[in-house]
Amino acid sequence: MTVSPRELEAQRLAARLPALLVAAERVAATVAAGTHGRRRTGPGETFWQYRSHQPGDAAAAIDWRQSARSQRLYVRESEWAAAQTVWLWSDGSASMRWRSGRNLPAKSDRAVVLALAVAILLLKAGERVGVLGPPPPRAGLSLARIVEAVQAGGQERLPEAAGLPRHGEAVLISDFLMPLEEVDARVRALSAAGIAGHLVQVLDPAEETLPFAGRVRFAGLEGEGETLVRRAEDLRDAYAGRLAAHRDGLGAIARAAGWSFAAHHTDQPPEAALLALHARLAQPRRGGRR
Repeated sequence: MTVSPRELEAQRLAARLPALLVAAERVAATVAAGTHGRRRTGPGETFWQYRSHQPGDAAAAIDWRQSARSQRLYVRESEWAAAQTVWLWSDGSASMRWRSGRNLPAKSDRAVVLALAVAILLLKAGERVGVLGPPPPRAGLSLARIVEAVQAGGQERLPEAAGLPRHGEAVLISDFLMPLEEVDARVRALSAAGIAGHLVQVLDPAEETLPFAGRVRFAGLEGEGETLVRRAEDLRDAYAGRLAAHRDGLGAIARAAGWSFAAHHTDQPPEAALLALHARLAQPRRGGRR
């Protein structure tokens, strides 16, 4: 039986998840002290979806008529309730699985830790969390369900706005080493759909400084081919300029949509990135809505 590369990567991620979840819980516990919640209440009667009942759901939320049609309990969710969801997405592309040294985590591992830590903080505060991936988007998930969604493998392309209720909030974690036009198109679409958002760029420190010297062969991880450089140090200044311009472009895209942007390196403590992100999530949205 042939196993696809995507299935192999899912198996590798599943093997690492227990350690990543422990790391996420530790990071969340460190940041939780002194932070403020962002839960909001409000009206809303427009039906959005039925979802399976989960531990912790109030009995009053169960739709008994829908549940009577099957052997499972279902909860009826309104559009307003769904709009309060914080949607999480971590990049599952091949470039995220790179690290420059054994003492550093892969970018994908750090992205997963940050996403799970955000989920832990929000769930403890009574918030609703969803995962963006292959449609349809899934909301109102428990931590166990979020871990299952992560284990299934991160989506390799930026998420689309289709199927998302207005006035939600998205956290997108990636190296964003992709054309700015692609990022701009997705962020514009999400913003036009009423989604507020936050871009968190995760980079390996070597991607920031290009510390290599001498003859180096650079191999693309996503089908870009190989490039042989005779003196890598001669590229350092030009590379730094292009990376800075790319990051400035990401920041401009975020600002134009009313989103936030932050960069994080894998040699830095994840607590700093989580604390900054949680502070942004706690800020009121424009117009007073979340």
